[in-house]
Amino acid sequence: MINAVDIAIVGAGHGGAQVAIMLRQQKFEGTIALIGDEPEFPYERPPLSKEYFAGDKPFERIMIRPEKFWAERDVKMMLGRHVSAIDADAHQLRFSDGETLGYGSLIWAGGGTPRMLNCPGHELEGIHAVRTRADTDAMMAKLDGIERVAIIGGGYIGLEAAAVLTKLGKSVVLLEALDRVLARVAGAELSEFYEAEHRAHGVDLRTGAVVTAISGADGKASGVVLDTGENIAADMVIVGIGIEPAVAPLITAGAEGEGGVLVDAQCRTTLADIYAIGDCAVHPNPFADGDTIRLESVQNANDQATVAAKTILGQDVSYDAVPWFWSNQYDLKLQTVGLSIGHDETIVRGNPADRSFSVIYLKAGRVIALDCVNATKDYVQGRKLIIGQCSPDPEKLADTTILLKELVD
Repeated sequence: MINAVDIAIVGAGHGGAQVAIMLRQQKFEGTIALIGDEPEFPYERPPLSKEYFAGDKPFERIMIRPEKFWAERDVKMMLGRHVSAIDADAHQLRFSDGETLGYGSLIWAGGGTPRMLNCPGHELEGIHAVRTRADTDAMMAKLDGIERVAIIGGGYIGLEAAAVLTKLGKSVVLLEALDRVLARVAGAELSEFYEAEHRAHGVDLRTGAVVTAISGADGKASGVVLDTGENIAADMVIVGIGIEPAVAPLITAGAEGEGGVLVDAQCRTTLADIYAIGDCAVHPNPFADGDTIRLESVQNANDQATVAAKTILGQDVSYDAVPWFWSNQYDLKLQTVGLSIGHDETIVRGNPADRSFSVIYLKAGRVIALDCVNATKDYVQGRKLIIGQCSPDPEKLADTTILLKELVD
């Protein structure tokens, strides 16, 4: 057991891995420890509800780097280790087994844990989340004996899982408590399109469906009970209702933050020599009009990782990357750029019936985000409208004969 390292990175997901990679790319020669709860070397999480779940990609193809990469760059891998406490004054981590590790700088990339149900029956066997390889492996191991699946939550995780399970021939019911899917992240036009697509593929998709309990027999989940009293039979229940940021050791140590840990534009927390990045970091975002927000995306994790690494090395950098996201469902590729938070107008560019269109979000006439379905050209060109804070004529934005790049001021 090593006693101390120059830089300790807690969290071996996208952000944590990228910090270590960037430090070595920038010729940092000090000691680095990459610490992860899971036993696996760093891997991509988005495929867990898509290609990996569907069996289209083996685990080796979703690893961020081959195992030998980390040894070649002298990154100390501390896998299957859980950090339970931080002594910020002493610059020391404590692991759940009682061992400690000193650090010069600490980058917290702990991500989050799935938000689970707290209703009666929540402890029954057969209720799953989709956050880790182990989560997905546990579901995959049971699929041969499963016919009916109930998915709770109409966000991207729930919709992606529904698409995979439908492809695998399962009977799927998707339950969303709000009045439309994707309500927190997209406009009504996109929600309506995806609801129609899933229903066309055989998903029993219900909105306004409030779950009050999980029914069971012999310790196993057997159904989902709604506030109407209906009991929907299910052999497996998947819960996709968001994550809880994994920041307890930081907050206990005195870091500021609510719903995550607060960082500045250089990803510094309010504790000396401690940085935070990725899903758990609440940060001022220029594409949210400077509001402090928390983003769950690979882009955010990677870009904040780069900022934290360069800041530690003394470079003058700030986080100002354009947010982007993606989702694959059936033969639909959704690409989102920008943040639609606070939009006051939407423009549909193209015809959703053609299964290739974009929803453009405006705020006070300015383009702030685009959701592009099978419309990569709009996605690429729309980015420039957002960066340029452009306010094009709405009729021109809707006109597919006009390229978006022609509307950049």
